[in-house]
Amino acid sequence: MKEVEIFTDGACRGNPGPGGYGVILRAGTHRKELSAGFEKTTNNRMELLGAIASLEHLKQPCRVTLASDSKYLINAMTEGWLRKWKGFGWMRGPGKRLRNEDLWKRLDAAQAVHEITWKWVKGHAGHDENERCDALAVQGAEGSGRVVDEGYLREDAMDAGEAELL
Repeated sequence: MKEVEIFTDGACRGNPGPGGYGVILRAGTHRKELSAGFEKTTNNRMELLGAIASLEHLKQPCRVTLASDSKYLINAMTEGWLRKWKGFGWMRGPGKRLRNEDLWKRLDAAQAVHEITWKWVKGHAGHDENERCDALAVQGAEGSGRVVDEGYLREDAMDAGEAELL
């Protein structure tokens, strides 16, 4: 299996607000950067989308080390949260809706074919790749060409519907 190092970060200007993700993929001497921006989203969605985009970019099963400063992402993958949510039918527990369900399902599918070591890195602490990913994420959040995060809009609509019931 090919060995790949992946570094990811997400950024949001307001939460919710314009957001973006940044990714570095490294395999041997090859390096690729990915970035995208969204009109209205959340920081957690951008952290997840960075990981998803990087794994979906791989063209074959790989042995991956994926580093992120998002404890939300890393803990879900290393502490068994994702497995538990999936077992509950993509719920946090009985009657407890899982936020970002669309992205957790997509991440579950994207990671299934790879051997992944999930690694947490401290953000904004001088880690070169994390700093570069942060710059790419901010560029996505602040740049032109941002797209609509349809998943966020569906969640926002669900939240509004739940508020009407209270």
